[in-house]
Amino acid sequence: MCNAARRAAAPSEGGACRAVVPNEGGSIAQPLKRMDFRNHAVLISGGLGWLGSRLVETLIGGLPEHDVLKEPRSDLRLRCLVLAGQDASALRKLSDRIEVITGDLQSPADCERFCKGARGGVLFHTAGVVHPRRVAEFYAINLNGTINLIDAAIKEGVKRAVVVSSNSPCGCNPHPDHLFDELSPYHPYLNYGNSKMEMELAVRERQQSGAIETVIIRPPWFYGPNQPPRQTLFFQMIREGKAPIVGSGENLRSMSYLDNLCQGLLLAAMVERASGQTYWIADKRPYSMNEIIDTVERLLENELGRNCAHKRMRLPDFASSLAYAADWALQALGLYQQKIHVLSEMNKTIACSVAKAERELGYRPAIELEEGMRRSLAWCVAQAQKLKG
Repeated sequence: MCNAARRAAAPSEGGACRAVVPNEGGSIAQPLKRMDFRNHAVLISGGLGWLGSRLVETLIGGLPEHDVLKEPRSDLRLRCLVLAGQDASALRKLSDRIEVITGDLQSPADCERFCKGARGGVLFHTAGVVHPRRVAEFYAINLNGTINLIDAAIKEGVKRAVVVSSNSPCGCNPHPDHLFDELSPYHPYLNYGNSKMEMELAVRERQQSGAIETVIIRPPWFYGPNQPPRQTLFFQMIREGKAPIVGSGENLRSMSYLDNLCQGLLLAAMVERASGQTYWIADKRPYSMNEIIDTVERLLENELGRNCAHKRMRLPDFASSLAYAADWALQALGLYQQKIHVLSEMNKTIACSVAKAERELGYRPAIELEEGMRRSLAWCVAQAQKLKG
């Protein structure tokens, strides 16, 4: 492991998952003792998404790995924004304290209806688009949709918005032993990264106006329960020996297990000094692509009894370079192709440090790759997803 990654992986003092938060002067303030947003109103955009649905489950059921967050608040009133046509029955079954609002971020009126009556509350903005059909959707949803939502939250007097961004505004690390931190400059990766960069700038502009408190969260590649079919396909490709390794496979990737990410989101909503800040939220250390694929393969075979091909689709580095050129050309025409885009990143280092979140939020990522993938695969089996065998 590179020196920077070793530093990022150093254990925190005491090792306990309890949030002890420095105050503005740098001294240690009293530790947080419970899940407390100082208001009962909690809004979640993208409540049926991969992250949003897990966040709702965490707000209702607590987060067992973290002392402060393990006990849920029975007085919270959750309101989730979902798209028309989505089946929200799972949310309604989860708790009678969940209100479902159907609407679209692209409609200012829908955003105002979603935020109505939430004065003093907290907004978790997890909705967005990662793999659209057209490039224009990145800006219509990630940028303009976020502006619509934050402006509606300001109008209704919401106190704080915790906004999910991405690693993509910073692009790829400039060299293999580099870790992004919150001082890293913008270098957006194509249009998705640019839409998220412009979103962050728009959010900061509203923070600086004093109209609302905001916190920007940058998660990298995340994994865990409620995963979409594309993540299950990744598992299947590993099993069949078709998982691509571009170059050596030793390039590092930060990943964020969903419960670690939910911990970061909740702490960002609770910690007073987080207002106006940006945080990288990920697992404690980055993993090489070889380690990621080897771990999934081992769990599939040893714990789930699925025979694996023990092969890799090995490609030279220039395969990602060619994919990047094709991706750039397609996006210049306003088009987007998910598989080409993903291949363009496969040999890149995209890794970050979570030191600022540990220091200021009391963030303690309790789940690492093996346990996170174990839980992800168990969820797939429970949902009877397509893991042939």
